[in-house]
Amino acid sequence: MKKYCILLIVILMTFNNCKEIDCCVNPPFINLKFTHNWDGVPLTNLDFNKLKFTTENGEKVSIERLRYLISNINLTGFKNYILVNVGENSGTEISILDVKDGIYDLTFRFGLSNEENIDGKYQFLNSVNFDVPTMLGGGYHFMQFDGKYINDNNQKTGFNYHTIRAVDKTDPADLKFEDTSFEINLGKVLIKGNTEIEVKVNIAEWFKNPNLWNLNELDTNLMGNFEAQKMMSANGKSVFSLGEVQ
Repeated sequence: MKKYCILLIVILMTFNNCKEIDCCVNPPFINLKFTHNWDGVPLTNLDFNKLKFTTENGEKVSIERLRYLISNINLTGFKNYILVNVGENSGTEISILDVKDGIYDLTFRFGLSNEENIDGKYQFLNSVNFDVPTMLGGGYHFMQFDGKYINDNNQKTGFNYHTIRAVDKTDPADLKFEDTSFEINLGKVLIKGNTEIEVKVNIAEWFKNPNLWNLNELDTNLMGNFEAQKMMSANGKSVFSLGEVQ
């Protein structure tokens, strides 16, 4: 499992105002650990490509790819981003150095804000095909979630639940955007010496709260669907919760 030392890969992924920090021998650190579940049932990459999950709307689904972008974890004190790739089991644990003891509000952003979602800026994201086509305004994905589901005709078909900045392309010459990234506040955490903080990620929530998702109606071509992007953003706000702090 790959771990990210604060502003280790975060810095390599280049936010220009980040600065290098030396990793000393056994420094105090915070380990931020993202665990994934489907309504409480643990989920790892070993569960991929199996029709073993059921959405709130009743569709049986499999997961083939699941990766998403987290930015500006407030505990680091710097702008940063991490690509969490559940399929490759990377980015799921982030080590943050030199956090002083105290009580913190743990916050981070899902995706990139409009100010930071600059087309072509982040070389790592470019290299792993996480960018958004120019015809949709450029910038970067917030999530790529792909799989299969059993449709109303009892056939297996694909879905591409991709989240980006919402774009209204009614007039292709005058694209209109809405920032559909969002801040996640997991509440207060007590930091005292080396601390592990679990962030629980319930994948089932993408399909149910507050918008009950019908894959038979909304399964592909969602990136250019302005209303669908706003709905997905609303659903994502209940995906993340605070787990164990120890």
